[in-house]
Amino acid sequence: MPHLSVIIPVYNAEKLIEPTLKSVGDYLSRQFYDWEVLIVNDGSRDNTAEVVKNFISADSRFRFLDNKENHGKGWVVRRGMMEARGDWRLFMDDDNSTTINHLDKFWPFTAEGYDVVIASIAVKGAQVAKSEKFYKRLLGKLGNLWIQFWVLPGIWDTQRGFKLFSAKASRAIFPKLTIDRWGFDVEALALARRFGFKIKEVPISWRNEGQSRVKPSAYFQVLWEVLKIRWNLLMNKYSA
Repeated sequence: MPHLSVIIPVYNAEKLIEPTLKSVGDYLSRQFYDWEVLIVNDGSRDNTAEVVKNFISADSRFRFLDNKENHGKGWVVRRGMMEARGDWRLFMDDDNSTTINHLDKFWPFTAEGYDVVIASIAVKGAQVAKSEKFYKRLLGKLGNLWIQFWVLPGIWDTQRGFKLFSAKASRAIFPKLTIDRWGFDVEALALARRFGFKIKEVPISWRNEGQSRVKPSAYFQVLWEVLKIRWNLLMNKYSA
């Protein structure tokens, strides 16, 4: 069984995914542990599937889960996390905005008993290159206050696409997720807290590649999904 599984959800990423896979493969090849990479396609309409298949054809440690229909990032991350075999399971973005070498900062916290370690640009020590547009930064800050008020007090950045879960936490959390799109991060962290898993927020260096496929409407969708999560928690619809 591998020590680490890396899950990369992809959507219309034909120009982004090959450099990301190369970066991930180069880093993992220097590690002492066994690993696997699962690339999960969310119904891409471009040549993402062909690019991925060509890249991974010579290395069995890379697996491609090709979904023909678009379901949402939460859906494909959930599938990848549930099919992963690693003792630890990381999901990261296909644009490499948080590079995989940030894992070097994560491992010490796993040794301290944290089952969930998440990247953050909202805690001391974080750095942001090529900052987002002002309205996106404002929406993000207001959205986090909303998330903290209703669901996750004390977590300052729920939306970075770079989160590490132990196998135990992954098996407990991801089969119970109900959010298929952008609010799934909030739901995953809310369940981690509900089930008693320790969460550590770690500052990272994050680079905005300027090719976001997130529509402004997604911010408001997350706000609504936060209320759904809050309701599910109050009604005890999640069980450990």
